[in-house]
Amino acid sequence: MRQVTGQVEIERPPVDEAGQNHEEAQEPAEPTQSQVPDLQAELEKAQAQAAEYLDGWQRARAEFANYKKRVEAEREELRRAGNETLLLKLLPVVDDFERAFQTLPEETADTPWVNGITMILRKLQVILESEGVVSIEAVGQPFDPQRHEAVIQEETGDHPDGYVMAEVRRGYRLGERVLRPALVKVASNTKKEHEGNG
Repeated sequence: MRQVTGQVEIERPPVDEAGQNHEEAQEPAEPTQSQVPDLQAELEKAQAQAAEYLDGWQRARAEFANYKKRVEAEREELRRAGNETLLLKLLPVVDDFERAFQTLPEETADTPWVNGITMILRKLQVILESEGVVSIEAVGQPFDPQRHEAVIQEETGDHPDGYVMAEVRRGYRLGERVLRPALVKVASNTKKEHEGNG
């Protein structure tokens, strides 16, 4: 179909009743036999590149997940260390309260003032327990340098050798870690052993 506008002739492609251009709507040609190996090679190259991108993405995703875990663990460690520092500062206050109650005169033991102070001590102990702080067993236990710190060693036949006779200062654990070792008096039976051998 030709259309004349002024002096210029424009050749327009034929259009059907629906307004479709038949020249543009042609189906792509089937690849020839000689093009198949090239297309196969291109496909394999594209598949290898896609696999490489997928592998890189999965690796980056795993690295990010590990990074997130590491950051969370570091944050938890900082929080725990901060708590540990605060708890260590509270323990001497609890020690002072307990020493005061050990020397309390009997006639004042049941006064409202002393009962109020007892409640304050109990609140402190509840705070420590809620944070996972537990006292370390010492008296009657074999001496353990991981949990106990010997400040006195006493010759005695009343206790087995190397066992804790008394606690000078209570020790505490925070979970499985020793927050503060117990200061203890340890029994020694070396003289008795020497006498038995001699």
